[in-house]
Amino acid sequence: MGIDDKEIEKLAKLSRIKITDAEKKKLSKDIENIFEYVSEIQEISSNLQDDNFLNSRFVNVMREDGEPHKSGIYTEKILKEAPDIEDNYIRVKKIL
Repeated sequence: MGIDDKEIEKLAKLSRIKITDAEKKKLSKDIENIFEYVSEIQEISSNLQDDNFLNSRFVNVMREDGEPHKSGIYTEKILKEAPDIEDNYIRVKKIL
């Protein structure tokens, strides 16, 4: 998929810029490279849309609901490590 000089001239006119013949050739090559890159990306994204690929790669990992530990089991240990305690709460500096 190439782009000819007429299309480059049209783009230059729409952009309101003046370009030389050498710049036309360079822009033509650059735009052609961009088109090739975009077509590669389109191929990759069409491969990613395959249902088998998506289903085989991403699986939800679930755990059973339950209590991980009894409530208050670590409270005493945490309070012993705190620098300042008041009524079984850790005292911290005011923020606001």
